[in-house]
Amino acid sequence: MAEIPAGPAHSSAVSGRSRGAQAELFARRRLEQAGLRFVAANMHIRGGEIDLIMRDRFTWVFVEVRYRRSDSYGSAAKSVTPRKRRRLLRAAQVWLAQRDASFDTAACRFDIIAITGSRVEWLKDAFGAP
Repeated sequence: MAEIPAGPAHSSAVSGRSRGAQAELFARRRLEQAGLRFVAANMHIRGGEIDLIMRDRFTWVFVEVRYRRSDSYGSAAKSVTPRKRRRLLRAAQVWLAQRDASFDTAACRFDIIAITGSRVEWLKDAFGAP
């Protein structure tokens, strides 16, 4: 993958969102090429968001996409903090409940697509539901 352009030196929040959207689109395409089916993107609830929701046969896959231009401050994968994981779990719990499901009744996993510069890591089942 070519590096996602950083834009001008005085990057604004808009260009940051644009880079995030590019990274999410790249991740979605990569997952679809691997056979996963796209379900939803940018699902928001109060206090949380899920970047991508995919389906891997009978498993719901909740995907966090992280992008960092370089690893000067740590890799993109390392930027998924315990707080972020809790928010992802809560958002997934709400999303499942809206479909009359739960972690107990539906097969789920949490993946991370971490893009650091031009390096891409797909961390399958990066962390689990309680």
